[in-house]
Amino acid sequence: MIRSTIRMTYKLARRIVIAVVGITVMFLGVAMIVLPGPAFVVIPLGLAIMGAEFTWARHWLHTLNNTAKGAIKGLNNLRGKPGAGAESGE
Repeated sequence: MIRSTIRMTYKLARRIVIAVVGITVMFLGVAMIVLPGPAFVVIPLGLAIMGAEFTWARHWLHTLNNTAKGAIKGLNNLRGKPGAGAESGE
């Protein structure tokens, strides 16, 4: 009985620590949107920290990753199309 209580306490303490650290890193990233700093690196880092324990954070991280991949693919397609540049109008 004592071992199960210790195990439950450890799991709860771990979840709390991961949540506090992850939320702190995410809030720092959100602040870096308007302040100088790498916000687009720090926000996913906060989600990855919380994703170690929370399923919803992993889901958001995957969604963010897929959105970023789609944006990069769209930019590459835009850059690769003939006549898409500013010099094509002359």
